[in-house]
Amino acid sequence: MTVAVKGVVERITYSNEEDGYSVVQMKLVGRRGLVTAVGSFAALTPGEVLSMEGSWDVHPRYGEQFRVERYEAAAPATVKGIEKYLGSGLIKGIGPVMARRIVGRFGTETLDVIDSRDERLLEVEGIGKGRLDQIRKAWADQREIRDLMVFLQGHGISPIHATRIYRQYGGEARRVVQENPYRLASDITGIGFLTADRIAAKMGFSHDSEQRAEAGLTYAMQQASEEGHVCLPRMALLERAQALLEITPAVLEAALHRLSEARQCVVEPLAEPMATRFGDTKAVYLRGYHFAEVQTARRLLQLQALQPLQRRIDPDAAVAWLQGKLPFQLAPMQEQAVRQALTDKVVIITGGPGTGKTTLVRAVLTIYRQLGGQCCLAAPTGRAAKRLSEATGHHASTLHRLLEFSPQAGRFLRDEQRPLAADCIIVDESSMLDALLAHHLLKAVPGQATLIVVGDADQLPSVGPGNVLRDLIDCGKFPVVRLNEIFRQARESQIIVNAHRVQKGMFPRIPEKGEELQDFYFIEKSDPEEALQLILKLCTDRIPSRFGLDPVDEIQVLSPMNRGAVGSQRLNGALQEVLNPGGAGIERGGQIFREGDKVMQIRNNYDKDVFNGDWGRIRKIDSEGQEIRVVIDGREIPYEFSELDELVLAYSITVHKAQGSEYPAVIVPLLTQHYMMLQRNLLYTAITRARKLAVIVGSKKALAIAIRNDRMQHRFTLFSERLRGLI
Repeated sequence: MTVAVKGVVERITYSNEEDGYSVVQMKLVGRRGLVTAVGSFAALTPGEVLSMEGSWDVHPRYGEQFRVERYEAAAPATVKGIEKYLGSGLIKGIGPVMARRIVGRFGTETLDVIDSRDERLLEVEGIGKGRLDQIRKAWADQREIRDLMVFLQGHGISPIHATRIYRQYGGEARRVVQENPYRLASDITGIGFLTADRIAAKMGFSHDSEQRAEAGLTYAMQQASEEGHVCLPRMALLERAQALLEITPAVLEAALHRLSEARQCVVEPLAEPMATRFGDTKAVYLRGYHFAEVQTARRLLQLQALQPLQRRIDPDAAVAWLQGKLPFQLAPMQEQAVRQALTDKVVIITGGPGTGKTTLVRAVLTIYRQLGGQCCLAAPTGRAAKRLSEATGHHASTLHRLLEFSPQAGRFLRDEQRPLAADCIIVDESSMLDALLAHHLLKAVPGQATLIVVGDADQLPSVGPGNVLRDLIDCGKFPVVRLNEIFRQARESQIIVNAHRVQKGMFPRIPEKGEELQDFYFIEKSDPEEALQLILKLCTDRIPSRFGLDPVDEIQVLSPMNRGAVGSQRLNGALQEVLNPGGAGIERGGQIFREGDKVMQIRNNYDKDVFNGDWGRIRKIDSEGQEIRVVIDGREIPYEFSELDELVLAYSITVHKAQGSEYPAVIVPLLTQHYMMLQRNLLYTAITRARKLAVIVGSKKALAIAIRNDRMQHRFTLFSERLRGLI
């Protein structure tokens, strides 16, 4: 329940400069002793009087707290409060001693004197002309901050967002917000278009204003990119924006023209028959995506046209030499791939689990080492890179590390001016490669290098926009080696056999009752609540006791969706309660984090060198220092409480988030309530994440829907057409 309280700031225990989150000790009206208030504040000073709205809460370690949702600050009215206020360091030029002198001279009129009759400060011993000028400037700055906070909160902007706005724009904040509040959506973390739109409406911006139309179109494009689209047909974009904004097509068309003129987007005309296939005579891109798609296609075609460094090598002789070095016989398609790695500049290798992709990479590395060539191995995620390194015995890194992303410079340091020092670059798990990352990779590939792209085209496409691997295969411009033979050792795994059966549209083979324990199971449960309870039992008892696997580190629940009775959000809460119950914790964004919890990073953080999809365990929660420490891949990484929106519980994650990772055991809930996400490539991807054990819990009807649905979600991109020279 929201309540209103009023009190005086006694001291500030903790304050985060980035978002203003603070822990404050206060003396509240009508209560004895000090009370802890927590929330986001700007330029808070001891002695200030705060009128606050919020709710009471009990922290498991620190007891009763008042959580502030909004507040208004007023200057102190008592002599003691004014002295504390001025002596806190608020005003440069006034310390505790000088504050005592000033208040001793002017009493309760002190703040009025500073505000409107500041020349009288010269009456105080120790204040001369220079110090007076210093005090004037500092007082004006504080007044500006205070006025801005009142202005922003008066328009429905929360304290935490108001603080971020001030940090972003400084003294220009009021002007920026008044002129175009829609800028907040692109400039301020945590403020999206819908929030900015509400702020604009409160400020009196018209429903069909130019700013609203332009911001709405940009938002519609950004939403499309989050769905995987690199571009949109012009009419499809206008329809999306019209449904969002409820304004006339004419206003939107004029706004799109202005965005194009300002080079914030690209409207590209398409000739027939391309226009018919695309569904429109014009494609609309956000400018960065258009540049990335054009340049990636151009660079690939340029690379293909260059002479390979190894053309002097007889590929047949090289394969024969290689066969004498290997303890096993290469399959015919693997031999073909090795030859092409020596004769072509761009080679695509695709195949499912157990078809020998990693073996092939080892073979290519062996030849290049013999030739004295430099090889770079990389994958989109840290776990995929680690697995590749372990499987090949050759160092592998993430693409971000390979391309040397610099947080300080805000860009990759490897590019056409400073390319990679390599004769062969091998990128694994390339189904995860999106349009922007592919662009940065190709910029850094040197002319003498061979690029080998390895991946499973039947998996889910990248989380980011584009369908790079599929387009590279479909364009017909580069040699594609399809590995489709499952090797003998792999055929012994029902996980691999059943993954291939699903990929072909067949039901997985399910062991009968009484059969010897295998590595693949389907347990039928149609009721969501029963499925949830069974998953909890599998994680806490049945799998650990039968297979000796750790329930937190070695068992991963993969749900098709975030929401729902057996979505990852609810599963996380339920699994946390049985695997890591009780204990001190910190609540953020509706989640409780506890020491020992399994968590996942959900966005790239280059300063911490952790990336979207990395997971680890919380080692320590330090409420005094307002931080938690998370162990990820053996490194202990600190997170301030204000950064916890980068982490989520990871006992259960979506199948999309699991791309590029493998786990000893995987449990997949699959019910008809997941209908919107039941696709063959999603089920295939989920099964192939398991290394030792895969368990599907759900209904046969949902399983059948997923297997039958082989329609991959269409993504709007013209990458393949550019490679084929159709645009």
